[in-house]
Amino acid sequence: QVQLQESGPGLVKPSQTVSLTCTVSGTTLTNNVYDWWWIRQPPGKALEWMGGINARGGTAYSPSIKRRTSISRDTSKNQFTLELTSVTPEDTAVYYCVGYNQPFDYWGQGTQVTVSS
Repeated sequence: QVQLQESGPGLVKPSQTVSLTCTVSGTTLTNNVYDWWWIRQPPGKALEWMGGINARGGTAYSPSIKRRTSISRDTSKNQFTLELTSVTPEDTAVYYCVGYNQPFDYWGQGTQVTVSS
């Protein structure tokens, strides 16, 4: 059973960098049937796909936030990480990590990130 768990700071100040980690169990990041994504949902808004990393370590990002986003992985820990730079209050959201294996997807429980001074 594939399970994902996000971790990271709940509160960050504007202009800082937020780093979130997703720990995966039940499979490995290098299993080539999966892609690994970060998705967020600001309050009152729709889900937003931010980017992802595949089994070979290749990355893709949403054009709207590509300049501020970096996704990496540590295969020894079976973790992948999202870094979002220069955060503003508009980055306040619940952040989810997702494992995608068409047509299935596996979600973490989500972690709240609030950007406030």
